[in-house]
Amino acid sequence: MRALFVGGTVDNSELDMDGAEPPLHYPENTGGGRPRYRLHQIGVRDGEIAYAVYGAPELATEEVDRVIDERDYARRFGARPQAVMQ
Repeated sequence: MRALFVGGTVDNSELDMDGAEPPLHYPENTGGGRPRYRLHQIGVRDGEIAYAVYGAPELATEEVDRVIDERDYARRFGARPQAVMQ
């Protein structure tokens, strides 16, 4: 699964993630009390999660959604996008 980031210091960065389910926040455990990136969308292909999009804590959901649409992750990964309910 590929993790994709919108906003913040790692905007437009990507990394590979292990596991069947992406964590709700990235990184999962900071221990420092700092806000973390929040999962906004997953892309499902052939019954598995192909990508997970994380938004910076200071960005509104509408802005993260706009960037997701602009970057067209679903097309890039050939996946069906699903919003993550918070």
